Amino acid sequence: MRVVLRKEVPGLGRPGDVKDVADGHARNFLLPRGLAVEASSGELKRVEQDRATATAKRSRAHADAEALAARIAATSLTFRLKTAERAKTFGSVTNRDIAEALRREAGIEVDRTKIHLDDPLRTLGTHEVEVRLLSDVRAKLAVTIEPQT
Repeated sequence: MRVVLRKEVPGLGRPGDVKDVADGHARNFLLPRGLAVEASSGELKRVEQDRATATAKRSRAHADAEALAARIAATSLTFRLKTAERAKTFGSVTNRDIAEALRREAGIEVDRTKIHLDDPLRTLGTHEVEVRLLSDVRAKLAVTIEPQT
């Protein structure tokens, strides 16, 4: 029997997948639990429309992320920290600080978890920070740390 999966079924597939399964498995397990529906022509058309909609949504999200990456790359942030002798700073700049500064100074909303820092920035100078918007869309942000006067 051909079925369209409604929910993820381990070892069988993901939602929207069309699978051939044994009649008994479909009748006794998948259909009664709402995990799948029988693959009729109307159901197959609906699955195809859902896939087309999801593809369009992903491409719009990708285009939006590309535009945001361009805005972020054109932005530079400056932080002023107290310093001691030999340019040692008191405190550091974290991804939370960078996210707040982006929102405040450039009007760009970025989740702080998307700002990748190996360690908080503690040295004076210009640092290049990577912002990972999507798995394949990344932006480089220039962050400058200057001594507070």
